[in-house]
Amino acid sequence: MPFYHKLGKIPPKRHTQFRKPDGSLYSEQLFGTIGFDGMYSNIYHEYRPTQVKEIKKQYSVAPKIARANNMESLRLKGFDVKPEKDYLNSRKTVLTNSDCSIILAAPQESLKDYFYKNTDADELIFIHKGSGKLRTFLGNIDFKYGDYLLVPRGIIYQIDFDTEDNRLFIVESRRPIYTPKRYRNWFGQLLEHSPYCERDIRKPQELETHDEKGEFLVKVKKHDDIFEMVYATHPFDVVGYDGYNFPYAFSIHDFEPITGRIHQPPPVHQTFETDAFVVCSFVPRLYDYHPDSIPAPYNHSNIDSDEVLYYVDGDFMSRNDIEAGQITLHPAGIPHGPHPGAAERSIGKTETEELAVMVDTFKPLQVTEDGLKLSDGTYYQSWLEH
Repeated sequence: MPFYHKLGKIPPKRHTQFRKPDGSLYSEQLFGTIGFDGMYSNIYHEYRPTQVKEIKKQYSVAPKIARANNMESLRLKGFDVKPEKDYLNSRKTVLTNSDCSIILAAPQESLKDYFYKNTDADELIFIHKGSGKLRTFLGNIDFKYGDYLLVPRGIIYQIDFDTEDNRLFIVESRRPIYTPKRYRNWFGQLLEHSPYCERDIRKPQELETHDEKGEFLVKVKKHDDIFEMVYATHPFDVVGYDGYNFPYAFSIHDFEPITGRIHQPPPVHQTFETDAFVVCSFVPRLYDYHPDSIPAPYNHSNIDSDEVLYYVDGDFMSRNDIEAGQITLHPAGIPHGPHPGAAERSIGKTETEELAVMVDTFKPLQVTEDGLKLSDGTYYQSWLEH
């Protein structure tokens, strides 16, 4: 997200002496992306962030592929993912390609026994059920139902949940996640026709600074392996930072829908983008107001993209027999559209209360073993007319 944020104590100029009350130096860290060409922040630590006492274990968390080449439209029953206590163990990758992974999780307990850092990917965590606090070394963010949490790669974090009833839809992106470029001017500011603006973005406001030495377990993900690394100082020892690279939250409820006289194409719902996939938000909105309009979407061919829809809440007008927590996959190469009867049902309707998240990928998605377990096996036949 290209806008500046400052939190805590920082010196007047970067790369200059910044001393503690006792006269010793704070330790500066450049936290950047795309080498030295992307967004970055300058961070100031109580201790050097390079102190690793021990690497305990290394183990794979790579998803097991059930279908490397899939042409079947699938419906996955997401709420069939069983709740698990541990945050990382609860994360089940259901669809994946070389650019991104789509994950369902139902963690019951807060992440307190260790810290987590994903060096492979940015994480876009959508909160379907639950509330709590995302705790990071760049500050904390409260979250609730409907929030997107954008956690850039390399952020060390923990996550606190208020209850045991939590459901998360997570997109891991090996490409940086940005706001859509057509909604930004050349300075990076969101334009007037954007469906949201900077006021809707919730930046970290609460900075935890722990001046502690000891043994702190950080589980680091790299190339689908977890490395258990023991740090010599508390990972949350940051006294201040400034820059453009930090976590933030955005609520799907703050997305202002773009509507028209006739049916609008999916790009009007776009919320985030990478150069490999886009994320869209379908929110309650007025239907098309042309006197002869058909509010239901028209049939369209997925020639270049796999389409993933995660159903959150409300009445999903274009689908029959869809429930909250389910995922549909419409693979590239074949058309899809409204279910039988949906187009006629939609005529005359004035509004929809649907809430859903869509991910369109440019590379085909592979179906994992965990994903295939959730499939009803019959969704691809649901367009047949009886």
